[in-house]
Amino acid sequence: MHSHLVPGIDDGATDVANSIELINGLRELGYQKFITTPHVLWDIFKNNSATITPSYEALKAGLAENKINTPIKFAAEYFLDYHVDELIEDEIPLLTIKDNWVLVEFSFVSAPLDLKEKLFSLQMSGYQPVIAHPERYTYFGRTKEQYEELKEAGHYLQVNLLSLTGYYGKIVQEIAQMLVKNKYVDFLGTDLHHIRHLNALQSASQLTDTIKLLQDSGTLLNPVL
Repeated sequence: MHSHLVPGIDDGATDVANSIELINGLRELGYQKFITTPHVLWDIFKNNSATITPSYEALKAGLAENKINTPIKFAAEYFLDYHVDELIEDEIPLLTIKDNWVLVEFSFVSAPLDLKEKLFSLQMSGYQPVIAHPERYTYFGRTKEQYEELKEAGHYLQVNLLSLTGYYGKIVQEIAQMLVKNKYVDFLGTDLHHIRHLNALQSASQLTDTIKLLQDSGTLLNPVL
């Protein structure tokens, strides 16, 4: 429910062949369905349904040509910038992963001063924010207070699987583990961009126990997508 597999429109898969390589690698790991989420970051990736659809259709054609029947659809990962404010103000529908669930991210350097307002605005417009990789916003710290506040405000949290392996560093790993421990994780995602991510996932045998723990907890929403 979080990956960058639509070719040639953001910093993910470069072309259809690369997309298929990544999808086949994930299928070998057991993935059976994909909701891929190209970036919408208006100063860099000016994506919307009109820009995503042609590349998505090319990917579907490539999958069909290679007799790969794995279901795949697209949504988007929205960076909470002025463009999202404009979309909401103009009542332009956002691309959601399911129903009204919309995947959002923000700066890794510092939180937007109006983060709470932006998230509340999404809610007031009828959306359920799903916060991508909260463990990577290290300025929130390694204690649970900030994340508890987000959960109490009604937001879903999506942790990157590679965060749990230390791929992004020790601090990110510790935060991810804390979120798992406190049962704050609503979604797991790969956030897959390229072959390096795939290789890291393929060698991450230590994830098995954590994934089973989350599955057994009954808190993961991935199965309903």
